[in-house]
Amino acid sequence: MVERNCREVKVREIRFLGTWDEPSDFVELTLENPGWESYRPGQFAMLRARHWGLELPWGRPFSISRVDAESVTFFIQVVGRGTSRLARLRTGDEVVVWGPLGNGFSAPPETPTLLLAGGMGIAPFRGYVERHRTPESLRLVFAHRTGLDFYPYQSLAQLVHAEAIQEHTPEDLPGIIARLEEVMDEYAEGGLVLACGPTPFLHTVQTYALKMDIRAEISLEKTMACGVGACLGCVCKDAEGKHMQVCARGPVFPATGVQL
Repeated sequence: MVERNCREVKVREIRFLGTWDEPSDFVELTLENPGWESYRPGQFAMLRARHWGLELPWGRPFSISRVDAESVTFFIQVVGRGTSRLARLRTGDEVVVWGPLGNGFSAPPETPTLLLAGGMGIAPFRGYVERHRTPESLRLVFAHRTGLDFYPYQSLAQLVHAEAIQEHTPEDLPGIIARLEEVMDEYAEGGLVLACGPTPFLHTVQTYALKMDIRAEISLEKTMACGVGACLGCVCKDAEGKHMQVCARGPVFPATGVQL
C-alpha cells in the first residue's frame, strides 16, 4: 500500500496567509497532483521534502485541504522543525507524498450538516464543501484565535453559510462553548455534525453530541510517523477501551466510537 500511494511531486505554489509584513506561520502549500484519481475529504497525507537529511527521517501528516485535476493543497501551521522546513520550500522543489490515507467524513447529500472547525481544523472542510453534492445543506461554524486572514475562511464563506467566532482572551471561551451547544441543538433531529480541531474542542463537541444524541463524526489530531499503522505512534482508545491506530482506523471516527 505504501509503495502504491507514494509519489515524488513538485511544489506548484507556496503562499503565506495573513496581513503581516513578514511571512506568517500559516502556509498554503500547493503540490502537483500525485496521480490521485479520487479522495474523500477528511483523509490526510504524509509529506517529506526530498532534500531532508537523516536528522528528519519521518514525514509529517496533514489534512488534505483540496484536490483538483492538477494539484493538491495543504494548509500548514509552522510549529516545529518539519513544518518550518516545509514552509521554506520553493516552486519546483520536490516533495515525497504518500496518500491519501485514512478514512474521510460522511457526505449524505440531503442531510442538514453542521461543520465545526477549531483553528487548523478548518483545513479539510474546504475540499468537503467544494465536493459536496448539495452545499446548500451545509453550515460552518469556525472558532479561532488568530485573525481570519490567516485561515482559508473566506473561500468557504463564499460557498456556504458561515459564522466565525474569535477567542481574543480566555474569558471568551465560555461564550464560544455556549454557542457550540446552541447551534448543535439545531441538528439534533435528523442532522449530522462533523468536527475537526484540537482535542479540547473535539471533546466539547463529543460531549454535546452524546448528550443530545446527535449523529456526529470527529477528526482526531495525533502525532504520526508512518501514516499506515506500523509505528503505533498515534494510538488512541475506542469506546470499549481497546487500543487502535488513528491513521489506520481514522482519522475520522463516530463521536460514539472513540475516547478523548
